[in-house]
Amino acid sequence: MPLHDPYDDLPAVPDFSVSSESFKDGGELPAAQRNAGAEGQDVSPQLSWSGFPPETKSFAVTMYDPDAPTASGFWHWAAFNIPVSVTSLAAGAGGHDASGMPDGTQQLKNDGGFPGFMGAAPPPGHHEHRYMVTVHAVGVESLDIPADATPAVLGFNLFTHTLARARITGTFGR
Repeated sequence: MPLHDPYDDLPAVPDFSVSSESFKDGGELPAAQRNAGAEGQDVSPQLSWSGFPPETKSFAVTMYDPDAPTASGFWHWAAFNIPVSVTSLAAGAGGHDASGMPDGTQQLKNDGGFPGFMGAAPPPGHHEHRYMVTVHAVGVESLDIPADATPAVLGFNLFTHTLARARITGTFGR
């Protein structure tokens, strides 16, 4: 049975490029991008992107595990209102205090219950999971989303404001 790609259910938008010095697309996530409970360090990956539409006004970055043993997957990271002048994030930028994120960026609580990045942590003995890190080119400078909103609320707003999307996927299983 083919694996479900949740982005297939969204309106088609153009692609642009994203890369990471932290992991290769389709490759296993290193310990830095794994959760402390999975012998990791909870460090958000380094990301660089280019080729987005000229009408882009801001960016959002998310990390989502569609293979989590839930009916809703698992959100590991949700950041938005990243200024259009920013085309890269350093490793660790998505920390709990957001001190590494560009001014104006907001981070929502992940499904672990705290704002910022949470590393990969599939249940022991579970199959390999996919961790989809997506950069969304957004057509407005600022999304008006409350600080206590869920990543799903961000996704709903991105449904109508995404101009293009870039994705890199890491894997991890235990």
